Amino acid sequence: MKVFTPSFLILGFFVLGGMIFKLTSPLSCGPILPNDNIFVLTGDARRVPYALNQTKQYPMARIHIIGAGGHNFNTGKHRVTMETKSKSTYQNALAIERIVRQKHLKRIVVVTTEEHMKRATHLIRLETPDTELVTCSAPLTGMPASQRLQRWTVEYVKYLVTLFGIKEG
Repeated sequence: MKVFTPSFLILGFFVLGGMIFKLTSPLSCGPILPNDNIFVLTGDARRVPYALNQTKQYPMARIHIIGAGGHNFNTGKHRVTMETKSKSTYQNALAIERIVRQKHLKRIVVVTTEEHMKRATHLIRLETPDTELVTCSAPLTGMPASQRLQRWTVEYVKYLVTLFGIKEG
C-alpha cells in the first residue's frame, strides 16, 4: 500500500523548504555603524526610503544605490553614489564586488526587501567572500497577504535555482 507518492513527497519537501526559507530569512535590520557603506538594491520602491530612514542618525555613512531605477530617489543630505546599469540581482552583486574591491571595504550593509534578502546575500557572498555582510531587511508593508505569499514563493524558487549555480535568469 502506497501512502506517499513521489510527487506528494516532492511537493511536501518543496513546501517544507519554503517554510524554512521564510523562517530563516533575516527580517530586521542589523547594527549599522556610523561610517558604514550601505548598499541598497533597487527593484522595490520600499528599499531606498527604508535605508534612508535607517541611516538618519549616521550622516557619515556612505549609501550606494545599486540597480536600474536608482536615479529616481531623493536622497537628501546623505553621501550617495548610484550604480544604475545592473538589471538583475546577480549584476547587483557584481557591481557591489567592484565597489568593495575599489574601496577596500571589509564590512558592508545590504538593504533589500525581506523576501529578497537570502538570495541577494547569497550572490553577494559568492562575489565578496572576505567581506562582512550585515543585513537590513525592508518589510513588505502595505501589501495584501496573497501578494506577499506570491513574492515569497517566487523568491524561494529563484533562491533554489541560484543554489544550483544559475546566477542569471
